Amino acid sequence: MKNKNIPFSIISFLAILLAPTITWAFCPVCVVAVGAGLGLARWIGIDDTVSGIWIGGLLIAFVGWLINFLKNKKWTFPFYGPFALIATYTLVIIPMYYQDILGHPAHTIWGIDKLIFSISLGSLIFIASQILYEWMRQKNNHKSFFPFQKIVMPIIFLLIASLFFYVITI
Repeated sequence: MKNKNIPFSIISFLAILLAPTITWAFCPVCVVAVGAGLGLARWIGIDDTVSGIWIGGLLIAFVGWLINFLKNKKWTFPFYGPFALIATYTLVIIPMYYQDILGHPAHTIWGIDKLIFSISLGSLIFIASQILYEWMRQKNNHKSFFPFQKIVMPIIFLLIASLFFYVITI
């Protein structure tokens, strides 16, 4: 089963790695909201596919924070962005693997581990929502269309994906 995850993982990792190099300042409210959504989903007992979407969003938000932290401290070095990404995902994925949270044959969706699939999807959704936010902001003379738009957009997109996977995994 794990061999089926390798190509998908590589494609997802490359997509995230090759995402635009713009670093957005992810606000603490957004990260707390994503983290709260993850905690609530696990507490209620919602499927790992849905939880993984929130883990992926939270990881991208944390990577953004880490990159901004390194920039502010002037601790930049070659490839510090990809390093922050790899380190963050490694510190989350490896412990999940060794705790047998990942790789269980019964926890697959479309032949791929549910958490690997949904973490990748949640990460891509979070990145896409930020790209869309920046595009919308540029079209509106560098102003948001409504208050807290930067926070609301990723949460709405993550919620829509969560609802979709909740319905198909019932």
